[in-house]
Amino acid sequence: MPAMSELSRRAFLGASAVGLGRIALAHLEAKDRASTPARGPHFVPRCRRVVWLMQNGGPSHVDLLDPKPRLARDAGTDLPDSVRRGQRLTTMTAGQQRFPLLPAHRPFARYGDCGHEMSTLLPHLGAVADRLLIVRSMYTEAINHAPAVTLLLSGAQQPGRPSFGAWVGHGLGSANEDLPAFVVLTSRDRENSCGQLLYDHYWGSGFLPSQLQGTKLHGQGDPVPYLSDPAGVDRASRAASLRELAALNGLRRALVGDPEIDARTAQYELAFRMQSSVPEALALETEPEHVRRMYGDDVSRRGSFAQNCLIARRLLERGVRFVQLMHAGWDQHQNLPTQLAIQCRDTDQPSAALIRDLAQRGLLDDTLVIWGGEFGRTPFCQGDPKAKTYGRDHHGNAFSILLAGGGTKAGSVFGASDEFGYDVVDRHGTPIRPTKFAPHGDAVHVHDLQATILWLLGLDHERLTTRYQGRDFRLTDVHGRVVHELLA
Repeated sequence: MPAMSELSRRAFLGASAVGLGRIALAHLEAKDRASTPARGPHFVPRCRRVVWLMQNGGPSHVDLLDPKPRLARDAGTDLPDSVRRGQRLTTMTAGQQRFPLLPAHRPFARYGDCGHEMSTLLPHLGAVADRLLIVRSMYTEAINHAPAVTLLLSGAQQPGRPSFGAWVGHGLGSANEDLPAFVVLTSRDRENSCGQLLYDHYWGSGFLPSQLQGTKLHGQGDPVPYLSDPAGVDRASRAASLRELAALNGLRRALVGDPEIDARTAQYELAFRMQSSVPEALALETEPEHVRRMYGDDVSRRGSFAQNCLIARRLLERGVRFVQLMHAGWDQHQNLPTQLAIQCRDTDQPSAALIRDLAQRGLLDDTLVIWGGEFGRTPFCQGDPKAKTYGRDHHGNAFSILLAGGGTKAGSVFGASDEFGYDVVDRHGTPIRPTKFAPHGDAVHVHDLQATILWLLGLDHERLTTRYQGRDFRLTDVHGRVVHELLA
């Protein structure tokens, strides 16, 4: 504890308010957190980098990835009570008098040598079907967007925990000192068809050091705000000022023991290096025309999902470990007949192009691509199916995601849902309703997915921990298992 004369007035008052014991405890916890640098993989990894194509809003599994002929056969009849079994619904459909079954919006077709059944709304992803693993037995307990996304990306429904990319940076560090280990790009449908917000905590560092939070590249204006030097400041003088600032920060760190001072110094220095590395990584005009064309016409539009996919590939090949693309607009409560096709048009071609592009550069084998949302959609209709404005509500009991590369089992399907797409079924076709407290081997909870992704990166989810407030925390909380059936 420094002498009182060395403390600022604010620090003295703060220390007096909490007492000497609390100060000592906080100081020990800060030292503990500061002494846990990147530890490297626990075992030989199968993949070295991850790109998460997060489709915010809940893409409809029964319209896109999980064909259910019974929905067409029994269209308009109510979902049987024996299937619904009193399942909690959102306030948007809980008051409906009827729950009429709604068939898939477009036909399904078989794609690739593997014969994956996928919607004809996804022809480009269908064209790379032999590289895809479809997981049809995902489930989550969250039924609204923000809690479900937060659970998927940070392991808890409440904000405040470190996000997935921050955990990966904590465990593996950076592969390129001139770029962040974790980068985020966001986009949304041009129609602004839903009111979802992409909250900063989706890529936050929580109680891990702040330099581990995702660096967001903006789709409008400067990609990274305040990265450019002020007018009249050259690189040499900027470097000199950073050296002086680091020295001052070092004195303050020795005085108060705050590890966030180190984080701030590291961020200043990274920002200085990014002044050169970011413009080079974002120089899309250097890409051959045939590559740009592969991502579609929208690749030239700033902030589009297509352009973000191409940027993601450039970041991955330059050593960024975790790239998180977040595309909002998959929330078709009242506009399924129109907006579902628009979402597929905007995301299908660039998603498939990214997989192709990684493959042709020899990067797909050790890059994991994840495509999916926070939950699926109900097999029954929200609203009146005879009207022009209808859709599907949120549904977490069973939904689907796509995985490609990174050591996963290409051209295969894992798990299944019942004939309505309502519940996960076991290998005998019997509907089950697992929970993370009572898991089932045929079902994949979001914690299971997290554990499996970490395992592919060479990280044991039970050993990747950090101590905070007297407890060891991990991404998967106290749950999760590695789903070895998903692995090649």
